[in-house]
Amino acid sequence: MDATLQPAAKKSYVVPLVTICALFFIFGFITWANGTLIPFFKMSFSLSDAQAFLVATASYMAYFFLAIPSSWILKQTGFKNGIVLGLIILALGGLIFIPAAQSHSFGLFLTGIFVQGAALALLQTAVNPYLSIIGPMESAAKRISMAGICNKFAGMIVPFIMGALFLANAGEVEAKINAASGEEKVQLLNEVLGQVNMPYIVLAIIFTLFAIFIKFLNLPEVQPEDDVVDETGGVAVQRKSIFQFPHLFLGALCIFVYVAAEVMAGDIIGVYGKELGIKPDIAKYFTSLTLTGMLVGYIVGIITIPKYLSQQKALRICAILGIVFSVVAYATSGYTSVVFIALLGLANSLMWPAIFPLGISHLGKFIKIGSAIMIMGIAGGAVWPLIYAFLKDSVGLDFQLAYFVAVLPCYIYILYFAVSGHKVGLKGK
Repeated sequence: MDATLQPAAKKSYVVPLVTICALFFIFGFITWANGTLIPFFKMSFSLSDAQAFLVATASYMAYFFLAIPSSWILKQTGFKNGIVLGLIILALGGLIFIPAAQSHSFGLFLTGIFVQGAALALLQTAVNPYLSIIGPMESAAKRISMAGICNKFAGMIVPFIMGALFLANAGEVEAKINAASGEEKVQLLNEVLGQVNMPYIVLAIIFTLFAIFIKFLNLPEVQPEDDVVDETGGVAVQRKSIFQFPHLFLGALCIFVYVAAEVMAGDIIGVYGKELGIKPDIAKYFTSLTLTGMLVGYIVGIITIPKYLSQQKALRICAILGIVFSVVAYATSGYTSVVFIALLGLANSLMWPAIFPLGISHLGKFIKIGSAIMIMGIAGGAVWPLIYAFLKDSVGLDFQLAYFVAVLPCYIYILYFAVSGHKVGLKGK
């Protein structure tokens, strides 16, 4: 066992689980709101695909830079105070949108998104290992799936809420902006960009109130073991360095390609639909289709793990589905192709719940730094949309071929990690 809760907390982890599920709803809302902001900023600032995808880059790259500092912060503050701090920073990141809208600054919007990403890095570094170890490690995927339902439910409702606020009559508004000039364009941008103010002020208030709630909530702290010991041939071998856990780094790379695949299926599906000639007012809802697939997968995971399926086997099945659905999406067109991109949500559903506990297993006192290294892998979501845009716009590949070339290697590596990568360096595993 890698870590334990304080004795009183062993009686029940219902309150921590419910609290963390609420946090996962927040993560989902903010993360998937960026999927709506991509076409919104593309419309408002007349951006190319590559420029608009910087929204995802700013958010996900924050995980790469802030995950390790987050581990240090959590060492100083503990899990609960780290969560409180993360929520406050998340609120501040959203408030940056107000001066960004007033100044018509896409760069300042990206700054606000990066700050929010930094807050999410701290929060994710705190809650993912916490969720894994508040109960038996072999059922961690079940608990993460429960939290994932909250996360993806938030993502499902975001396109309807944010889409209604930011993308109503998107085609008509975009035409007006492109046709306008001078003072007329400034006034139009004031109206369009000003739509972000009230939603993000409300979100900032909600996050602050939730931070206060958690501050006074009795959440047990995790007590990690001091050493990690392997029994090899009857001889105890202590591990004293995080670099003695190769399965952790293979897991971080697996998180990298998984998040890349998830962003391609969730955030990029709207752009993919538009490339197929589907109207923007319809394509803006495609993200909800992907997230519905993920929600179904989570429910399956809750029912089957670990009673019928191990975490490793569930991950293998999902990776194979990802490969199959990618091939079919490439081989078809129109709404059929979009449906199979959405079905990648089903394939992706149990990947994070399985990859994360497999990556941090047997880390003992290294649980916080190990979690941070795993969270760094979320940067895959920053890189892959740009790779897709490069393949499509600079290399000149057909958009479907570019998509296929971008996502297929992700699922192949995930299959490798599910089969053998998660066991590398673990004696007797």
